[in-house]
Amino acid sequence: MKFGVVVFPGSNCDRDVAYVTQDLLSVATRMVWHEETDISDLDVVVIPGGFSYGDYLRCGAIARFSPVMSKVVEHAEQGKLVLGICNGFQILTEIGLLPGALVRNENLHFICDRVSLQVERTNLPWTQAYQHHQIVNFPIAHGEGRYYADAETLAQLEANGQVVFRYHGTNPNGSLNNIAGICNAKGNVLGMMPHPERAADDILGGTDGLDLFEGVLAATANAQAKRHYVGVRSHLA
Repeated sequence: MKFGVVVFPGSNCDRDVAYVTQDLLSVATRMVWHEETDISDLDVVVIPGGFSYGDYLRCGAIARFSPVMSKVVEHAEQGKLVLGICNGFQILTEIGLLPGALVRNENLHFICDRVSLQVERTNLPWTQAYQHHQIVNFPIAHGEGRYYADAETLAQLEANGQVVFRYHGTNPNGSLNNIAGICNAKGNVLGMMPHPERAADDILGGTDGLDLFEGVLAATANAQAKRHYVGVRSHLA
């Protein structure tokens, strides 16, 4: 099992993610510079928060052209796991791995706060450690975090169960349908504005985010065990 954390000029949450995966969970983790073109050694790719390329033009608009991103698309198309957090979510919509867009917050102000989220799905690698409709608390820090999509796309997201997290109680940025995080149709690509990596250590005020990473580890371990079992059965046959 190996995580890769993509690093762009302007990333500022890459080390936070690596602290969780490498230091707290003792999982092999590699920092992936945005100019790299070989990520075949990775099981999970994380696109972290920050201000890639200074958020010039619009958030994620330049990062989408980094050489590594075409490989991230291939990684996702192979069914491997991809997680985009905050700026990473914005980048995933820019490259088309997730539908919709993240636009300016409704009040046009940068928001740095903690929010309550409701877990909408628990049958994904990302969320299997949570309970259905469990309320969790994560930090947010963004100026362009308002999720927007046309009516048809929203309807498809809801019908397909692709809304993974919703803001609970208070919607901080005006996101449509209170959307805080979505996945692709296969469920292997997740984008979310709140920061689970900043809620993974008691010293930071809570560990609700740690379950997301532990869920991925458990799902991967189960998948590997299943492949091994099938391989053994095939050999014996």
